[in-house]
Amino acid sequence: MVRFSPILITLITASHAFQQHLPIQNFFSRALVTTTPFIAANPASSVNNSSNNPRNSRQPMRMIGGILDLLSGGDGGMISPEKALKGRAEKMAGIKGLKHYVLGNDLEEVPEGYEVAVFANGCFWGSEKAIWRLPKGIHSTAVGYCAGYTPNPTYNEACSSMTGHTEGVRVVYNPKEISFVDIMRMFWESHDPTQYMGQGNDRGSQYRSGFYYFNDDQKRLIEASKEAYEKQLGRKIQTQVAAASDYDKYGGLWYFAEPYHQQYLAKPGARPYCSAQPQGVSLAPFESWAPADLQEKYKPKLPETFWKKHGPVRGCSVVRFDNEPISESSY
Repeated sequence: MVRFSPILITLITASHAFQQHLPIQNFFSRALVTTTPFIAANPASSVNNSSNNPRNSRQPMRMIGGILDLLSGGDGGMISPEKALKGRAEKMAGIKGLKHYVLGNDLEEVPEGYEVAVFANGCFWGSEKAIWRLPKGIHSTAVGYCAGYTPNPTYNEACSSMTGHTEGVRVVYNPKEISFVDIMRMFWESHDPTQYMGQGNDRGSQYRSGFYYFNDDQKRLIEASKEAYEKQLGRKIQTQVAAASDYDKYGGLWYFAEPYHQQYLAKPGARPYCSAQPQGVSLAPFESWAPADLQEKYKPKLPETFWKKHGPVRGCSVVRFDNEPISESSY
């Protein structure tokens, strides 16, 4: 057993207080009476100790990030722009020309007539897989860091909660084959949007729920569906809804993550990790919540038979599914 100093125990207790969404002033008194030991994992049990292997680096960064997130100031979880890391001008290495591991298309390209959606709903590995498996219309998916203040952050920087980013997914899709509403529905149903600054065991602003719009139609659809889903869940939704343009002054909404994170769950040796907490509640029928003037243009292209057969169920299950897109003949 490894025993840690009272200072570290205080920080761990602070992280626990944040997870419970307790007032920050409460955690100091709790730390004084905390006696639970912290047992460190045996380094020898690690299969691969490479610092570039996300299976090894991810869990410690979660814990450290959660602690730093609590102590970073701001609104009880978000660092302020003036305190964020400075970042760099250089873009993420290895992304230019990179092809989607499953779909085979260039990650950066947006073909003419195609559109982009960006959202965040917990650990980006599972979030991305849920979208690339949609049966049609998805040109590419990518994981990255969005809605923060630090230009071109690294994984370790984003996980420290010192950049303001959340782990996100960028979707390039053909609106003639799949609707923005289909992607948005998968977003809502694939996690618990009522959780504050985190998802499941992943705590901190880098795991917060968010959807970021590129035009007024997207904004109205996100806000209308949020209101409907909140009523269905019976709890306040914590999802951040913001314009992509709000982040132009910080260098932009979106930054690609490292190549080894892209389509991670489809790669050999991937750790089947997912922290999302789907609630098993289907979004109400489109016609019941969508603005009347948007219903014809954005009506869903995936039928209810798809959602009954392949929609998210309570608890995270996407890691168990095949990597290839779902066959239209299956529903």
